[in-house]
Amino acid sequence: MIQNNSLTLINPQTGNLAFKIYHLEKDNPFDHIQRLNYYSLIWIQKGNGTLKADFSEYSFKDNMLLSFSPYQPFMLQTKSNIIGVVIHFHPDFFCIYKHHKEVACDGVLFNNIYNSPTVQIEDKDVASLQIIVKQLEEEMKRPALAQYELLFSYLKIFLITASRLKTEQQPLKKNTDNTNEAPFILQNLKNYIETHYKTKHSASEYATMLAITPKALAKLTKAHYNKTLTDLISERIIIEAKRELYLTNKTIKEIAFELGYTDEYYFSRFFKKNVEISPQLYRETVGFDKASSG
Repeated sequence: MIQNNSLTLINPQTGNLAFKIYHLEKDNPFDHIQRLNYYSLIWIQKGNGTLKADFSEYSFKDNMLLSFSPYQPFMLQTKSNIIGVVIHFHPDFFCIYKHHKEVACDGVLFNNIYNSPTVQIEDKDVASLQIIVKQLEEEMKRPALAQYELLFSYLKIFLITASRLKTEQQPLKKNTDNTNEAPFILQNLKNYIETHYKTKHSASEYATMLAITPKALAKLTKAHYNKTLTDLISERIIIEAKRELYLTNKTIKEIAFELGYTDEYYFSRFFKKNVEISPQLYRETVGFDKASSG
């Protein structure tokens, strides 16, 4: 069903948002922390400012696409009005993981903590993306037979186009050793970390999954990210820990357990080593408790 005239498609079974598209013209609805339960694509056509996502900051400008996964915290800070297009879609409407081979955007547009969530839309691609947006809007305005399938198809084209652009703009660094295998191995590594970081914390476990020696994998991560594999795993755990401390009222013991730590005090030492303050102090300074009392 369509909700009012907002170009919002609602899942009749759950009552949740399935798909939504709308234009930004003056107001910035993302001027405070967002943690949405669906994927978001924000095409900034005119305007500039600062994007805060996962506790990092990035600049954005005209014709830049911003992409966010479900529950990924982000906000936009602008000094003037922004003009653009926003597309939201729920995983139940379009499952990125299920259609990974078709659109290849998981780990490119979404679910990649190692790259910026931004991609520059080149002049040559503006018109084609505008046509897709127009097609999505027209289909939303006139629900008819096979509406779901057409929306699904147009969204897929949009995602493929954006993924290609980002891949072209952020190629992996060249490496004299195993240049053909390195991108494949590193993409699989990122996918494995995203899938298993709550249960697998050691570098050797990921080397085993990738069928590569720990030493060879360490060489690859150092060459491409200038970080150890342990650093990459720790970063992902810390990001999730910060999210939970910042946005929920779960106890530190609960958060530790969800992240694979049976010993709350070991987890607290791990957090302090990486963040330089304890989980409790982090929460009291910037997290849920402070937000609740403010």
